[in-house]
Formats: sequence, structure tokens, C-alpha cells
Amino acid sequence: VVGALFARCCSVPCMKRHDREEEVGALLRVVCVESGAILGDRIARADTFRLRLLGLLPRRGLAWGEGLLLEPCNAIHTFFMRFPIDVLFLDRDGRVVAAVPALPPWRARRAGNAVRVLELPAGTLGRTGVGAGAILRFEIR
Repeated sequence: VVGALFARCCSVPCMKRHDREEEVGALLRVVCVESGAILGDRIARADTFRLRLLGLLPRRGLAWGEGLLLEPCNAIHTFFMRFPIDVLFLDRDGRVVAAVPALPPWRARRAGNAVRVLELPAGTLGRTGVGAGAILRFEIR
């Protein structure tokens, strides 16, 4: 369903590790397949235990276009965070299985069938109209 250019796109269904030299520090662009809405063009990946553990805790906020993709992940918390975030829980096919707009600090959410979580600035879901059932595509910038 979600097409991918092998070398330049890290499509959600593609669970393979590409050449790590190409991906280290690479930011992702996230696009809704159906609407073409761009959810972010500066999405960082948290795909190690250390990066997932830190998450957005060191940040004071997220600018439009920024975000964090946690993988593998099916539960998040906003304990000790300073700002609300929009959260999308994704399955293996990149389909949004749960959407949580403006999750405030000191909360936790889980989606048992999710394998990835995308954290975005609060208001992104309302601005783009993306919600449960949407399919997302991740492209290496």
C-alpha cells in the first residue's frame, strides 16, 4: 500500500535497517498518503533504548515541522515534560491505530497493537486533519 524508494525512503512497512551511515542523524519527512498533508519535515528517530528513554524530555517545546518517531514503541508518557504533544500510534503498515491530540504533561497512553509512536507539536492533528485510519509515509530527507 505504501510505496517506497529503497535508498531514499524509510517506508513504514519496511522494517529493515538500511545503511546506518546514511540514516545516522537523518531527519524524516512524514506525509499522510491519502491527503498529502505534511505532518513534519524535521522528524527525528528514537530507535535505540537510550534515545527512546530520553524522548522529548530535554526539549522545552517543538516547533512546527519537528517531531519524534519512537520505534519500537506502543506506549508513551509525558511525565516531567513541559508542553503538550499530539501523539499518533502506528501499526506495521503505517496506519494510525490511535490518535491523541494535545496530550498534556503528566499523562500516559498506550495502544497495544502499535509498533511505532509519532510525537508532534500540539495542534498538528487539528491542522492536518490526520487521525485514526490514516496511512503515513516516512521519507529520509
